Amino acid sequence: MVKQFFQVIRRYIRPYKANLVWSIILNFLSQWLNIFSFAALVPILQILFQVDRQEYVYQAIDWSNLDKDVLINDAYWYVSQLIANHGALWTLIAMGIVLIVMTAIKTASYFASSAVMIPFRTGITKDIRLELYNKVLRLPLSFFSEERKGDIVARMSADVQVVETALTSSVDMLIKSPIAILVCFFTMFILSWKLTIFVLLFIPIAGWIMGSVSRKLKRKSQFVQDQWGEIMTELDETLGGLRVIKAFIAESKMMQRFTRTNDIYRGALNSMAIRQSSAHPTSEFMGTVLIVIVLWFGGWLILGGNSSMDAAMFIYYLVILYSVINPLKDFSKAFYNVPQGLASMDRIDMILKAENNITDPANPKELKGFNEGIEFKDVSFKYKNSEIMVLRDINLRVPKGKTIALVGQSGSGKSTLVDLVPRYHDVLEGQILIDGKDVRDVRINDLRTLIGNVNQEAILFNDTIFNNITFGVENATQAEVEAAAKIANAHDFIMETEQGYQTMIGDRGGRLSGGQRQRLSIARAILKNPPILILDEATSALDTESERLVQEALERLMKSRTTIAIAHRLSTIKNADEICVLHEGQIVERGTHEELIALGGIYKKLNDMQSL
Repeated sequence: MVKQFFQVIRRYIRPYKANLVWSIILNFLSQWLNIFSFAALVPILQILFQVDRQEYVYQAIDWSNLDKDVLINDAYWYVSQLIANHGALWTLIAMGIVLIVMTAIKTASYFASSAVMIPFRTGITKDIRLELYNKVLRLPLSFFSEERKGDIVARMSADVQVVETALTSSVDMLIKSPIAILVCFFTMFILSWKLTIFVLLFIPIAGWIMGSVSRKLKRKSQFVQDQWGEIMTELDETLGGLRVIKAFIAESKMMQRFTRTNDIYRGALNSMAIRQSSAHPTSEFMGTVLIVIVLWFGGWLILGGNSSMDAAMFIYYLVILYSVINPLKDFSKAFYNVPQGLASMDRIDMILKAENNITDPANPKELKGFNEGIEFKDVSFKYKNSEIMVLRDINLRVPKGKTIALVGQSGSGKSTLVDLVPRYHDVLEGQILIDGKDVRDVRINDLRTLIGNVNQEAILFNDTIFNNITFGVENATQAEVEAAAKIANAHDFIMETEQGYQTMIGDRGGRLSGGQRQRLSIARAILKNPPILILDEATSALDTESERLVQEALERLMKSRTTIAIAHRLSTIKNADEICVLHEGQIVERGTHEELIALGGIYKKLNDMQSL
């Protein structure tokens, strides 16, 4: 666990090394001031209770060979001189002021040591969040088909928050506590090595007892975060499927399902919280036991004449011992938190360490334009963790400026085939060539710059109409946006909205109709002005009037472009230069509309069914 913790911190520590250095310096300063401020208690106690009647004589200090007894003697001599010259009351006031000043400096140093760690804690979580978002943007689509969206959201939100509260906050304690423990035990050794060795023999026993409480925390934390992912997944599914839930009167069923998941999460959270909350009382009890045992043993040493400490020095020793208990408790508390943070970090790493095989080649070929065409050569493909071949031995040429249509039953591989062109997936066998260059041999950015997409579901963002149309296009002018909207039959309805092109369209364009959303996505493709166009059933979900408007816009968009169009409605692709019929991952028929009708095969059956 300790090794994993330091591996996580080392990954993100580089920009914040200065914060750590200052924290160490300020903590050392704070702890030594703490020791010296407590040291002022000894003469104060002796003055109050008049327990020290010894006459002290000043002894010269040999700085090359410091002697503890000489330093203590001279300190007491100085106090006795103050009492002799100014009286016990004035000396008591002076020593009290010294204690207040040293405590003020100590607390200021303690505050500063915590303050310099705040940018460290928030900075690491910010870096993790940015790294996660960047990874999500760059992972292939296949990753998200295998993972639940709600669970991914939970990892990016709740798990990152747990890392901040449980892991990075522990770093502060893991700096403060060891320094405090080191300084306190060093002082305790100087005061009485016998008592300190006795304390050190007891601490491992207390540590083992407290450690037994935390051993299962990481596993419990992992389960709790997994259940939170389940809750987020069910919430995402509910929000996305409210229409269906209400249509099938399934509110009670969904409520029962969510209640069951929520109860499992609550039970796991209770178990973890109970175990975690036992840390403080356990350490508190063990600390009290330690103090009492040391009190017995120290009293036996002093009363038996086996120790050079007097009563005031023994009280000072107990004060130092008590002050080391809090750092020990904080240290144990940090180790209670670390397993929870590491469990969340493991879930985050599931995304960060996910394999991304859609990457730029080491020596990419240049692809600056589109001059010849697209060619599929013996292309076969299947999805990861599946034995079913989605595409088999596809051979197809799409010459520049031509329109190729793909038709077939659902599941025949049409969408998968077009997804291979911009490298959303890579082929299992064969090649996809653009101007004779394998798409895997060119930069992804150069490849996707040539391609425009209009999908069945218009994917829009909760932003203005203007920003949705200009998405991915830098420095577009208002005139260019309006021209694209007019070609897409979108300008008129845009101008009827309350703020025109600056109107917010809501989550996923929810304030617009399906036809309006589709026309905005066409306007976006027109503004990008790509030489290659992929249409994935762009009109299949629209009513007749919306389909007419969208089809007109598509025909304008397709002019002088190379187009691969997927269509369920055969009426929209009758004029295609070539129509390919896919069945079970293979092209079984190809030709023009008239040729395929004359062939009397699958295409004719599809056409006849739609004519009824």
